[in-house]
Amino acid sequence: MNTEFNLDAITRPTIKALKPYSSARDEFQGNSDDMVFLDANENPYENGVNRYPDPQQRTVKGLLSEIKGVSTKNILLGNGSDEVLDLIFRAFCEPNQDNVITLPPTYGMYSVLANINAIAIQEVQLDANFQPKVDAILATANEKSKLLFLCSPNNPTGNSFEAEAISKLIKTFKGIVVIDEAYIDFSKEESWVSRLVEFPNLIVTQTLSKAYGMAGIRLGICYASEAIISVLNRLKPPYNVNELTQQKAIAQLQNKDLTAQQIKSILEERTLLMEALKAVDFVSEIYPTDANFILAKVDDATKRYNQLIEKGIVIRNRTTQPGCKNTLRFTVGRPDENKILIETLKSI
Repeated sequence: MNTEFNLDAITRPTIKALKPYSSARDEFQGNSDDMVFLDANENPYENGVNRYPDPQQRTVKGLLSEIKGVSTKNILLGNGSDEVLDLIFRAFCEPNQDNVITLPPTYGMYSVLANINAIAIQEVQLDANFQPKVDAILATANEKSKLLFLCSPNNPTGNSFEAEAISKLIKTFKGIVVIDEAYIDFSKEESWVSRLVEFPNLIVTQTLSKAYGMAGIRLGICYASEAIISVLNRLKPPYNVNELTQQKAIAQLQNKDLTAQQIKSILEERTLLMEALKAVDFVSEIYPTDANFILAKVDDATKRYNQLIEKGIVIRNRTTQPGCKNTLRFTVGRPDENKILIETLKSI
């Protein structure tokens, strides 16, 4: 428990004073069966999407609640994780005053969103094993440090952060710790969602874009205390998750067997791909991964990237990222795609 955390003190005054927009569907929350809706200025002719979507996405949250074992009051949904992260910035960071801490190499949108919101960025690079430097992070934090971003499993390195390090940071950092778990479904580590009740300053973000195969619908998920979710709900757009996204999400979340099968296949292919990369002459190191991708060190990342492009294979060149010189990131594909990648790597 972080006894020094005060949500009221960290929330921006303008957000505390904000009166949220009340939509037609927010005001009517009764049973919609056999009701005549003449409240929202919608086109009355049914086509499946002529009505506004549920602004609170109750059915989707209900399914996530069952899967994750948390109350729907601890869940907020967004138009992709990027919207969720942007809401967090706008709720808790005062422009041109506050700062956030990031741990490069990491997901680039944290810095982009900080710049958009006029928030300073304090960077503390991960150590040689791509783990957080806990003491350096806490020494860097000051009274204006509102958010600390931990991407675990981390992108682009693929590794999970040590639980002891994360726990110490949550307990000691005076602001909000945001753990980005976009790749958690591929990891052997337990999600920090299970420990929300212990930490009032913890936010965990997840997505349907990776393990659930729903990158095209743009659905991001935020798990946090009811108090934090209440703050974020004050400023989220009323209909931020559209009807088609909700329908697709519901169908996929109900199809647990398919998701489990695909995760199993990806993990098996990840193991095979890691073994195959060991036999590639120009690969000098393969980093541990808990994600659906593999980071590998090569002799000349730009050269090898271009060679693969010429062969019709698109990967990610991460050589410009801190601590990632001459590295390539390989997403684990289908068995046939991985076979083509392996054969191509051995031929160039």
